[in-house]
Amino acid sequence: MNFWEYLESRHQQLLIDAYQHASVVLQCMVVATALGVLIGIVTYRSEWAGGLATTVTSTLLTFPALALIGLLIPIVGLGVPPTVIALTLYGLLPIVRNAIVGLRGVDPALVDAATGIGMSRLTRLVRVELPLAWPPILTGIRVSTQMLMGIAAIAAFASGPGLGNLIFRGIASLGSRNALNQVLAGTLGIVVLALLFDAAYVLIGRLTISRGIRA
Repeated sequence: MNFWEYLESRHQQLLIDAYQHASVVLQCMVVATALGVLIGIVTYRSEWAGGLATTVTSTLLTFPALALIGLLIPIVGLGVPPTVIALTLYGLLPIVRNAIVGLRGVDPALVDAATGIGMSRLTRLVRVELPLAWPPILTGIRVSTQMLMGIAAIAAFASGPGLGNLIFRGIASLGSRNALNQVLAGTLGIVVLALLFDAAYVLIGRLTISRGIRA
C-alpha cells in the first residue's frame, strides 16, 4: 500500500486525529495567552519582576518534553491532563517575553496624554497600552503555536490526543507494512495544521492591528 492509498483508506481516522491535535493546541494556547499576558501586565513595570518572569518561563522551556510529561503522569494520570499542563507551560515564554517587550515599548508620551485626559490606570492599559503592544504579543502567540504543534506530538507518550499517536505507532512498528506511512501521515498532518494556524494568525493580525501601527 502506497502513501496515497493509505491516506484514502484511513482518512476518517486521520481527520479525527488532526481535529484532536488542533483542538488541544488551540485550548492550550488560549490558556497560555491569558496567563502570559497577565504575567506581562503584572511584571513589565519592574525590571526585576520582568526578568524573573522571563527567567522562570524560559527555565520551564528547557525541560525535555518527555521528562516533563513523565513527571506529570503520576500526579494527574494519563491522557489529556498531562498534555494540557505541559503544553500550557511550554507556550508561556514567547508570550510573556513579547508582552513585556510590547508594553515597555509603548510611547510614554501617549500614556501621559491618556493620563492627562483623565483615564484611570486600568483604562489606559485596556484602551492604550495593550492595543499598542498587541503586534508583538500576537507574534509571541504565533511562535508559541508553532512550538506546541510539534511538542503536542510527544503527548502520545502519555496517551494524549492527536497526530502524535500515528508517529509513535509507526516508530514502534518499524519494518511493518504501514509503519512509514503512519509516521509520514502524522508528520505531514502536523505541518499542515501549523501552516493553517499561522495563516489564521496573519488574518487575525490584519483584522485587529490598525494600519497606523502596522506602518
